[in-house]
Amino acid sequence: MELTGIIGFIRRAVLLGVVVVSLLPAVVHAHSEEDASAHQSHQGAPQADANVGLDERLGARIPLDLVFNDENGRQRRLHDLITGPTIILPVYYSCTNVCNYLQEGLARALPEIKLEPGKEYRIISVSFDDRENPQRALKSKHLYQTVMKGKFPEGNWTFLTGDAANIRKLTDAAGFHFQRKGNDFVHPVASFIVARDGMIVRYLYGTQFLPKDLTLALMEARQGRIGTTISKMVSYCFSFDPNSKSYEFNILRVSATVIIVCVVGFIIFLVVGGKNGNNGKHGNNGNNKGTNNNA
Repeated sequence: MELTGIIGFIRRAVLLGVVVVSLLPAVVHAHSEEDASAHQSHQGAPQADANVGLDERLGARIPLDLVFNDENGRQRRLHDLITGPTIILPVYYSCTNVCNYLQEGLARALPEIKLEPGKEYRIISVSFDDRENPQRALKSKHLYQTVMKGKFPEGNWTFLTGDAANIRKLTDAAGFHFQRKGNDFVHPVASFIVARDGMIVRYLYGTQFLPKDLTLALMEARQGRIGTTISKMVSYCFSFDPNSKSYEFNILRVSATVIIVCVVGFIIFLVVGGKNGNNGKHGNNGNNKGTNNNA
């Protein structure tokens, strides 16, 4: 093939790469409320108290021997609830603002997750208001079950309340610092994902969730490692951005790979095709010589 033909093929390969990338997901930032919500109350009031906020403790373990009450009033040990990757939402149920939005945002995303609830992951909401009781937790459960419209199997999202000592042990272990202000609280707007042994593998910020973010983070938790690869393809195409606190699609990496694969494939085709062509010519020459000798 002439040089102009090779150049034409490379141009088509580049065009193909651009088309493929254009069909793939664009870069998204799932949780953009980090800066705005790092120190705010559920009413949205700014708070400069240094004792309020979130200190990420990736790799740390929450104490699984802590005991809380579920929405039915039964005492539950965290060890018995966290049997695999688990999303934990620190909230208080009487909150009518961001805590409500946080749980509602998750409720809307859960039906889109392809992993099997109960078997591959669980959800726990835990109130950091020690005045709240199981009856209040049950009302919240019914609310978010209504939001999910039966698309999430009941029993895989537990709503906990507890005493001040157990609450503080859990939130301190997660680096989640809050403060009571009258009947309300100043607190971060964040959730975190733990592995079966209680190790914190990822924090998620804000009240909106992407099923992609949740799925990849839960798969990380299943591996029991922080930021490790889930599979070669997933880790190659997606990476966790610590600034945006979200998984992002590596557009340049994937597009470059598409182009390289096309070019290498074409070179291999030229080499193999050229050898086959030469062998064919030699065979024809031999047949021609045999015909001439017989004549």
